[in-house]
Amino acid sequence: MAENPAQPVTQLLAAARAGGEDAVAQLLDLVYAELHAIAGRHMAGVPAGDTLQPTALVHEAYLRLFGGGEVPWEDRAHFFFSAGRAMRDIVIEQARRHASAKRGGGRQRVDLDDAIVSTRDQATDLMALDEALRQLEATDATSAQVVMLRYFAGLTVPETARAMGISQATVDRNWRYARASLRGRLRGDAANAERDRSDER
Repeated sequence: MAENPAQPVTQLLAAARAGGEDAVAQLLDLVYAELHAIAGRHMAGVPAGDTLQPTALVHEAYLRLFGGGEVPWEDRAHFFFSAGRAMRDIVIEQARRHASAKRGGGRQRVDLDDAIVSTRDQATDLMALDEALRQLEATDATSAQVVMLRYFAGLTVPETARAMGISQATVDRNWRYARASLRGRLRGDAANAERDRSDER
């Protein structure tokens, strides 16, 4: 993701909020590649053969973002944060439908690597990851927001720091903390999670 494409996106969001008819279409053209990259990150753990593909995920998320006619986003970071969350919700909804149909057969735990999710076997337990993220949000909303911006929205450390109004050192610290927290939660070992998070702090 480029370091400084924020201004055109922010300007188009402002135009869309003011009722500019072409602004939404122009925005899609401008951010499509980045949205597709975010979709790819969300789909990385989805088993092969799943009917939902990154392009379809982008289109579904875009419909959810703009289907109500409102444009509440103030800037590029806010928009991509919302887009990442919308894609996460769509993927989790589909995972739940599949799990319900299969009655939970074959679920596996997932370990975390430096990019949060390991995709070695394409058997990521998406619902477990979603639950871990929700638990993190409940206990440390700042770290959870860093995960959404850094991993799911693909923002750089400087972009995340600017978007959140915090220092890059704070972003780095919360990023390490979030990785340790999620890793521990996905392992299902609360004691180790607490120890890992203490080490990362």
